[in-house]
Amino acid sequence: MVKRTIICWALLASIAGLGFASGKKTAEPAPLTIYGLKGPSGVGMIRLFETPPEVRGMRVSVEALASGDLMAARFISGEAKVGILPSNVAAKIAASGKPVQLAAVTGLGMLSLLSGDPSVRTIADLRGRKIAVAGQGAVPDYVFRKILTTYQINPGTDVTLDYSLAYPEIAQSLIAGRIDLAIIPEPFATMARQGNGSLAQVSDIQAEWEKAGGQGNYPITVLVVDTQFAKENRDGMKTILAAVKDSIEWVKANPVEAGALVEKHGLGLRAPVVAASVPRSNFAFIDAKAARPTLTALYETLLEFAPDSIGGRLPDDSFYY
Repeated sequence: MVKRTIICWALLASIAGLGFASGKKTAEPAPLTIYGLKGPSGVGMIRLFETPPEVRGMRVSVEALASGDLMAARFISGEAKVGILPSNVAAKIAASGKPVQLAAVTGLGMLSLLSGDPSVRTIADLRGRKIAVAGQGAVPDYVFRKILTTYQINPGTDVTLDYSLAYPEIAQSLIAGRIDLAIIPEPFATMARQGNGSLAQVSDIQAEWEKAGGQGNYPITVLVVDTQFAKENRDGMKTILAAVKDSIEWVKANPVEAGALVEKHGLGLRAPVVAASVPRSNFAFIDAKAARPTLTALYETLLEFAPDSIGGRLPDDSFYY
């Protein structure tokens, strides 16, 4: 009996040594949500929605928010640690004193100026016309305004910029012929041209931006991180950045499969439209250091046209991860 008792206690001690009976609970992984945006800005990240990255010590999920304003609010409150933002909004949050950093550019300019009027085939032909522009006060609006000025077209007096319609409504209105001029991003430009074969693309907006003084294509969306989170999780950040880059490269190489995932995960776009538009969508992954010259060119333009849109000043060195 004594011998059996000794063996039992030895077994219990062994089990306790393995941590099963020591009374100590295994630490729960910390939750981390990587935030994307519904619509075209979320397409490049879609593979993460299907398979979130495995980050040591964290339980990672991926969620798409409906707008950049919602995303900005989560960064300002401290709830968001990693997420996609419009490039100007990221700068504005940093200017407000919130410690955030721009880790990478994830999307470059993908605008089209579409015309259903055969008399409008160059930007110079826009004088005196009404053009639908979604997103008043967003980067595409300011880029288009800058381009107009290089043609001596005053956006306030020489043309009428109509901000009354959202991107999907602009596409549908172009298809139906209710409007005949619009500045519109992918995939909505592809959607409009698929529905109305008479629409023509006027010039190349991205090339026009460079002619207007931009340095390379302009960054539309960026991956933003909470500064303290990034500092405390350098290895985790490497994993996250690699996962975002891999997703973007996979989307570019597999547009049909990407379209199916976008529809599956409810990002608000139909699979065929996504598949057709990916080759023209300019998804990219450019780290902060390499992207800084193009970002600076954009921010300098915004500082000229609408200083409030980036918080009234250019971001300093600490903004770039």
